[in-house]
Amino acid sequence: MSHARAVSASKCSGPAPDSRSCDPDGGETFATDASASEARASPSLCLEYAPERIGWGVDVGTQTLLLWGGFTLFILALLALDLGVFHREAHVVSLREAAIWSGIWISLALVFNAGVFYFAGSQKGLEFTTGYLIEKSLAVDNIFVFAIIFSYFAVPPIYQHRVLFWGIIGALVMRAAFIAAGAALLSTFHWIIYVFGAFLLVTGVRFVIKRNEHVDPSKNVVLKLFRRFVPMTNEYHGQSFTILQQGKRYATPLLAVLVLVEATDLVFAVDSIPAIFAITDDPFIVYTSNIFAILGLRSMYFLLAGIIDRFIYLKTGLGAVLIFVGAKMALIDIYKIPTAVSLLVVVTLIGGSIALSLLRSRGSAQSSHALAGSSDSAGSVAG
Repeated sequence: MSHARAVSASKCSGPAPDSRSCDPDGGETFATDASASEARASPSLCLEYAPERIGWGVDVGTQTLLLWGGFTLFILALLALDLGVFHREAHVVSLREAAIWSGIWISLALVFNAGVFYFAGSQKGLEFTTGYLIEKSLAVDNIFVFAIIFSYFAVPPIYQHRVLFWGIIGALVMRAAFIAAGAALLSTFHWIIYVFGAFLLVTGVRFVIKRNEHVDPSKNVVLKLFRRFVPMTNEYHGQSFTILQQGKRYATPLLAVLVLVEATDLVFAVDSIPAIFAITDDPFIVYTSNIFAILGLRSMYFLLAGIIDRFIYLKTGLGAVLIFVGAKMALIDIYKIPTAVSLLVVVTLIGGSIALSLLRSRGSAQSSHALAGSSDSAGSVAG
């Protein structure tokens, strides 16, 4: 065998001796009885042996465990480095720093994507790329809501990174649980895929119809419950989430902001994770594409928060993407849309909505300047 291949376990479960392994470009190859049984031992990926590329000398199940465990430890190490070294002292994140970190996180995702292409083949590579783009695009909508929350609570800029950091930690845990549950449901009940598809269709239509809907944090149910049951101070106490006063523990407004950020991400996870399952049924691809997109969310917030209101058509583009992937899931048993086509559609819809937004905002800005110039001229003539 010339090289390593990682494929979905659901496609690698044929009975011996007619056992099938999967070519990552969509075809089938016949495997031996031994390799088929080893493939079935893997919960998410089955690997064809390739000593020249992997050379671990361990069985497929162990390789899969090392893959998941190694990736998770790598991410935890990055987060520890981020908080413990680069952001050990609270400070206002500048545009330059945000741009550098955004470049780092995107570069890491691209390097990982290249690794997926190399070790797992073009099909898995395209699935990761498409899933990452969908999640990254939906994250921009997250940024808009975060900006509203920070403005509502008047969170000092110096403490915003701390809130987003711990918000990301909570998001990682929630997403992992959602992905595990989604993978289990899809592998047990095939009809769940139609439920996911219908949900995405409805959500996509809602995005398009209510693209200008105003978000009011004061009406959030989670925030109301938090204020009712958790004693809270009226002012911030540095970057502390809780303080001790007269022997009693109180939450600070910063903890309320964190809770609201987590609740917001929970809502977005319900939209985004089914969308990526429409692209791939491989839990590892769903998990890694989600994680890499979330990791860059903090730096992207500080980079785009000041201009996020210029992306006036982005929510329409996101709604169109959700409608597309929802239809893709609903039609899965009739026609399977190729991943390359899905990637092209996602890039076209998101890129087109961003381009139209920037053109529209630039045109509005030029019109405003022209009107201001006309007013100044009229005033000069009158004078």
